[in-house]
Amino acid sequence: MGPLHGTRIVEMGGIGPGPMCAMLLADMGADVVRIERPGGDAMGLKTPPRFNLLLRGRPRIALDLKRASDVAIVLELIERADALVEGFRPGAMERLGLGPDVCLPRNPRLVYGRMTGWGQDGPLAHTAGHDLDYIALTGALAAIGRSGAPPTPPLNLVGDFGGGALYLAFGIVCALNEARGSGRGQIVDAAMTDGAASLMTMFYGLHAAGAHTRERGDNALDSGAPYYDVYRCADGAWLAVAAIEMPFRLELFRVLGLDESEAVAADDKAHWPRIKALIAGRIAQRTRDEWCRILDATDACTAPVLTLAEAPDHPHNRARGTFIEIGGIIQPAPAPRFSRSVPRTPSPPAVELARVGDVLAEWGVPPERIAALVQNRDVDPKAATQ
Repeated sequence: MGPLHGTRIVEMGGIGPGPMCAMLLADMGADVVRIERPGGDAMGLKTPPRFNLLLRGRPRIALDLKRASDVAIVLELIERADALVEGFRPGAMERLGLGPDVCLPRNPRLVYGRMTGWGQDGPLAHTAGHDLDYIALTGALAAIGRSGAPPTPPLNLVGDFGGGALYLAFGIVCALNEARGSGRGQIVDAAMTDGAASLMTMFYGLHAAGAHTRERGDNALDSGAPYYDVYRCADGAWLAVAAIEMPFRLELFRVLGLDESEAVAADDKAHWPRIKALIAGRIAQRTRDEWCRILDATDACTAPVLTLAEAPDHPHNRARGTFIEIGGIIQPAPAPRFSRSVPRTPSPPAVELARVGDVLAEWGVPPERIAALVQNRDVDPKAATQ
């Protein structure tokens, strides 16, 4: 049933890292309900809901949080929740009457997870931004790219998903664990700037030691080193080479038919351009699949650069079930793996909104209380405009 089975989480509908965090928790067995605006685009992606894969594994209900009756429904769920995920600008939940000052007194064990770009405080806290802005501020963006080229946006993996969703999910699970002993919830302030900076910890250490320069494409892991780069094959496809350590590098050079002395010389940055040209010349002589047949059984630390269409069919990915089919769509499987508490296969993203009363019943709200909440919603004077 998953290691988070029995954990209830309220997700306030948003885009990007919030839904990713909620998906990760739902993948691990948590019972998550997502609350969205009536008539709103679930993720702002302008695609049919079945393709919004970050919404898998949980029902969606529509509530108008400008209506007191609908806020009351959210509070009813929060009273029964273990955690909440919200990704609005600082102060937005407070203005809705759903801030920690309201929710924690109603549910002292609640873990209140807050996801923002800049954090809950600081000079930029109330400023708009996106992934690229957040990783720009932390030094991550400046370090990514090739020599002579501008900084390269790494999709939205470093800020939104790495520095945001993963750190919020980690923070929520940490706080849930602490609450088991203390009986007290708390606020988790997850800022994408903080998370992206944390991801760069190793590089800040290398920079302090003088082992990582500010120039892109001039370092061991940023395409500068000949043993850590991608090379074009004879068919135009690409091969990733990551033979950092000397034993692996020697194996690579042996398979490529290059002299062992060149592998040793690659320790000196002065030789990098020349050695890179040697490797590129050899790899260009065969197709990607030909190189894979030669290199797959070695410790040369190489891999084919696969497209989104190709990756699910790679033999290793198939053997491990790294990708699964849900609702007719091939997508990444839940990760990581567990030896005992194995999660169920996630359900597809909900195409239709769930009935509010049904969700309340599943969360243990008594029938008479459900009837009162629904009745109050029906007679709300603002409802006539909805």
